[in-house]
Amino acid sequence: MHNRTFLPWTPQLVRDEIDALKHKPGALLPILHAIQARCGFVPREAVPLIAESLQLTRAEVHGVISFYHHFRTSPPGRHVVHICRAEACQARGSRALENHAREALGIDYHQTTADREITLEPVYCLGNCACGPSLRVDDRILGRVTPERFDRLIDELSVQVLEVG
Repeated sequence: MHNRTFLPWTPQLVRDEIDALKHKPGALLPILHAIQARCGFVPREAVPLIAESLQLTRAEVHGVISFYHHFRTSPPGRHVVHICRAEACQARGSRALENHAREALGIDYHQTTADREITLEPVYCLGNCACGPSLRVDDRILGRVTPERFDRLIDELSVQVLEVG
């Protein structure tokens, strides 16, 4: 259930991803995805390197990063919790779950808890519509998540930290 381990970002890692993909049409999105897949986020320091290589302005690269909520500009927590916001899950109570999660964690979407354990993200369908409200923790999808079940899940993640640490 642990999030995968990401590599520390370096200018060379960014250049390697750029060099591997810059010749493809529409290379910006694949490059951003590749960097985030390797590092867990797109470092702000990578923007000028990408812009220069693709002959774009820094503003253009930053605009794409900020437009797509998928991209992060800071490292994620050890676990990423995605709460489904699609209509089927909303009809089954995801709004109450969202509010509870934000309050219980003390963060909003696109933020990470102070202990760097959990990043909360919205998602717009997990393909688990009949079992909403649904969420994904790292790579595991859970359905029929109540606020109480959410609290138990967070407690389980916290216990894992104690066992590992």
